Amino acid sequence: MAPEIVPDSEHRGLVAALPRQVRNYALLARLDRPIGWWLLFWPCAWGVLLAGGADRWWLLAWLLLGAVAMRGAGCVYNDIVDADLDRQVARTAARPVASGAVSKRAAWAWLLVLCLVGLAVLLQLRWPARLVALASLAPVAAYPFMKRITWWPQLWLGLVFSWGALVGWSELRLDRLDVLALLYLGSIAWVVGYDTIYALQDREDDALVGIRSSALRLGSNVRSGVGAFYAAALAAWALAFWLLRPDPLVLVALLPAALHLAWQVLTLAPEDGANALARFRANRFAGLLLALACWVVGNA
Repeated sequence: MAPEIVPDSEHRGLVAALPRQVRNYALLARLDRPIGWWLLFWPCAWGVLLAGGADRWWLLAWLLLGAVAMRGAGCVYNDIVDADLDRQVARTAARPVASGAVSKRAAWAWLLVLCLVGLAVLLQLRWPARLVALASLAPVAAYPFMKRITWWPQLWLGLVFSWGALVGWSELRLDRLDVLALLYLGSIAWVVGYDTIYALQDREDDALVGIRSSALRLGSNVRSGVGAFYAAALAAWALAFWLLRPDPLVLVALLPAALHLAWQVLTLAPEDGANALARFRANRFAGLLLALACWVVGNA
């Protein structure tokens, strides 16, 4: 049974043109939704650029490839673990493993292929960055189970999706860990904010199935909650910038990202799934704006 092209696919025409079996694996790795790999890549870029690596374009290219592969691998693993839950949620019931279009055995094989691509990227890094990257495997493996035991799986996702900042920074330097810690903490808060927006699409189904999320936990306060997480992210990033280069002008570099995140909060309509999906996807632009700010501050 071939899955339908899920409603939030971004390139429906391109995906529909793929042969059926190829399409199944593309959907399984979410290759139809590049927003995920951009959100995984941007913290990598922040770490590189804030550490002074504006000229390391080859490194950024490798990290982007790694983000595509490892985001895909994470999605495959998540779908294997969550197949029973996915069948009970309207938005996820058509996913390849949940629908039966791809067997779990075949999914494990596809996961291995994606991990081999990630290994090729890993081997391009220095040993400190390799060790940091490998340390992410445990939290990545634990993530699919978080929605079963905590109302804040988005916080765990923040730990995972922000890990690239640690990798990018450690590839270039191993000092100023205070700056790196603040960059990482800010990224975690950012992830909690945008993934809470994403979870708004599934609140009704999640409540029925018993899946926990920050969107359900925040209830009617979800807009102010997202705003608080975004404010925490901006505060952490501002302090990181200041510690690295104590000049009031560096904070100006953060202003475009701050205005963009404020726009997301002010225009968020929690009961409108299409609005929530659009605001969530807008974070690829938020990530770019912060990357530009890191470039300015780290290379001034």
